[in-house]
Amino acid sequence: MRTMTAALSLVLLLAGCTTKEQAKLERSYEKEKNYHAELIKTEKAQLYEDGLTKVVLTATYLNEQNASKDAKPCDERFIVGLYVDENVDNSQLNDFNLTLDGMPPKAIVPLKAHDPRLKLLSFKAPWNHFFLVTFPYTPKQRFHLIFESKAYGKKTLDFAKKAKYTFTHTAF
Repeated sequence: MRTMTAALSLVLLLAGCTTKEQAKLERSYEKEKNYHAELIKTEKAQLYEDGLTKVVLTATYLNEQNASKDAKPCDERFIVGLYVDENVDNSQLNDFNLTLDGMPPKAIVPLKAHDPRLKLLSFKAPWNHFFLVTFPYTPKQRFHLIFESKAYGKKTLDFAKKAKYTFTHTAF
C-alpha cells in the first residue's frame, strides 16, 4: 500500500512540474515566434570606407506576406533603422539616397524611441535612428530597396511579397 501511495505521489508530482514547464515553454515559443516572423522580413546593409563600417541600414518590410488577392493594393511600407558612425562628417549625412527599384519614397517619417511600431522590429539598437518609409505600390512580387551614398557606395536589399524561397525553391 505504501509503495502504491509513493508511486501515485511521484506521478502527480512529475505531472505538476511538467505542466508548469510546458506552460513556460509555450509562452517562450509565442514570444520568439513573432521575433522570427519579423526577422524573415528584415534585411541589413553596411557601407564601408577603408574596411571600417561607416553606415548600417536595417529595413523591415511591414506589408503582410501572402496577403489576400482580393485586398486593395496599398503602399509598400518599411521601418528603416540607420546608424551613422560618429566620425562621419555632418556634410555627408544628406548624401544618402533610398529608392525602391528606382522609385523615390512618398514619405519618410522619423520615429521616436518609444514609438509602438518599433515593437514590430526583430532587430533594434539604441544608437539607431528609425524611420517609417513609404513607397508607392508596386505590383512586382520581388523588389529591391537600394541604399546608396556618393561617399560610401551602394547596397541592394532584396525583399518579396511572399516567402523568398518560393522564387528559388531553396532555403536561404
